[in-house]
Amino acid sequence: MTYGEVIGGLTMGAGMVIAEQTRVEPNFGNFITRSFADYHVPVNLDLANIDVVFLPEEDKIANKMGIKGIGELGITSVAASIANAIFNATGKRVRDLPITPEKLLMAEVEDGVEV
Repeated sequence: MTYGEVIGGLTMGAGMVIAEQTRVEPNFGNFITRSFADYHVPVNLDLANIDVVFLPEEDKIANKMGIKGIGELGITSVAASIANAIFNATGKRVRDLPITPEKLLMAEVEDGVEV
């Protein structure tokens, strides 16, 4: 387990919510985002400083060496956390990723939410 795996997972999760999007030209179906110049993939430096803390444990039940993969764990809750933070700030729930300014402007404030 490395700290970089967790930070990389967090970065991928953030990219999924706020940056990464494949665009297709509507008339002919060609990809508009053909290269990394058009398709932004965030890197670790795009995020704030993140402190990763591992609690010491030894788990021989998972396998005899006690080794676990951890990279996926970092990505799982990031999208929901950012979407909920946007909802708490705006009262608008966007369920189609990535959450773009255009989608946020078009979304309606949910019933029962005071902004």
